[in-house]
Amino acid sequence: MTKRPPRVGFVSLGCPKALVDSERIVTELRAEGYLISSTYKDSDLVIVNTCGFIDAAVQESLEAISEALSENGKVIVTGCLGGKNTEEGNFVALRFPKLLGVTGPEQTEEVLRLVHDNLPRPHEPFGDLVPAGGVLLTPKHYAYLKIAEGCNHHCTFCIIPSLRGPLVSRPIGSVVREASNLVKSGVKELLVIAQDTAAYGQDVKYKLDFIGGRAVKTNIKVLFEELGKLGVWVRPHYMYPYASVDEIVPLMAEGKILPYLDVPFQHAHPRILKAMKRPGSEYNMERINAWRAICPDITIRSTFITGFPGETEEEFQYLLDFLKEARLNRVGCFAYSPVEGAAANDLPGALPESVRVERRERFMEVQSEISKELLREKVGKTIKVLVDEAPDEDGIATARSTADAPDIDGLVFIENNPNVKPGDFVDVKVTDSSDYDLFAEVVKEP
Repeated sequence: MTKRPPRVGFVSLGCPKALVDSERIVTELRAEGYLISSTYKDSDLVIVNTCGFIDAAVQESLEAISEALSENGKVIVTGCLGGKNTEEGNFVALRFPKLLGVTGPEQTEEVLRLVHDNLPRPHEPFGDLVPAGGVLLTPKHYAYLKIAEGCNHHCTFCIIPSLRGPLVSRPIGSVVREASNLVKSGVKELLVIAQDTAAYGQDVKYKLDFIGGRAVKTNIKVLFEELGKLGVWVRPHYMYPYASVDEIVPLMAEGKILPYLDVPFQHAHPRILKAMKRPGSEYNMERINAWRAICPDITIRSTFITGFPGETEEEFQYLLDFLKEARLNRVGCFAYSPVEGAAANDLPGALPESVRVERRERFMEVQSEISKELLREKVGKTIKVLVDEAPDEDGIATARSTADAPDIDGLVFIENNPNVKPGDFVDVKVTDSSDYDLFAEVVKEP
């Protein structure tokens, strides 16, 4: 009788960067012959990859750990919250003493050691057990490509540097090889991520590395030029507004990468930006206008924080005025949350939660109208989309345009029962719009 292969359950929380960490662990486990289970009941042990960025994420992670212990009992914790230490000891281990082990982020080898100790691997690894691009936790047609770890900035509302350390850029040759393997495995869209993507290469002083025998510099412009040769959508994320970003926008105008820029401005008022210790934020409106002059079709996405300690009503109105002038395409907003260990918690003028939330609601009301107006301008136009989901029982397929990143932006609903499948590129004519989504019909099937 054949022995049942060991099965590992996996719970992945947090941002796309944490998801990439999860994919690396899963890829290694699959290479060693472990199976990945989707239920607690069928798992021999469970790994929980946690997030510790804001209080809500900490609570979600703690609840996930508790549930895994209750439903399975054999649990390993990794990720940002796993790396959090207090004077008394590890934050997670103190709360859950029955865990098999706890590690921080980017500790794949330690996670594997804990798995081996508690669930011996069935055999030695064989590389052909996994595809060239590794095991993805995303749909097969898109993947996150993490190019660096950590961050050199110390924004007062953030604890990422203490969780993940300073900036460490991956060798450009390694990044491009991974991207090429992903494309060979069927990926149609690469979402380029890091804590600070635009700073890529700064820590290694843009040293030379090799791609196919060619010596190239480790910097963000060269990387996007190389990724643009792969023939798929390349979408930049988490780009701080540095001068280096100005060099990327022409690649968008030339069609080498998507005309999409994810820039977390966080605020607009100079005093608040200074209190946040945000880098490169003094001339945001000027930069936006310059980017649009180079690439008129550019989609700019950003995130903001309302109710930062000491924010006055006048400073919040300044932010609203900026929003109205900038007319950004895609925007997310968070009411300030006091993250344990963040320097901003010690700033004077902490605002009540009701004020922070109310300002967020007012902010999003303004952005909703802006988004509605911008999307209405697309009605009647023909655009290219990438299909995410095949038609449902009502004959409606779900897709995204170049302006839409997965999970955080809008969708394009194709309504005329198209003959499409996930991963197809199709041309559609926009027939209607809502606050954040488009409705369309196929004009040219794949």
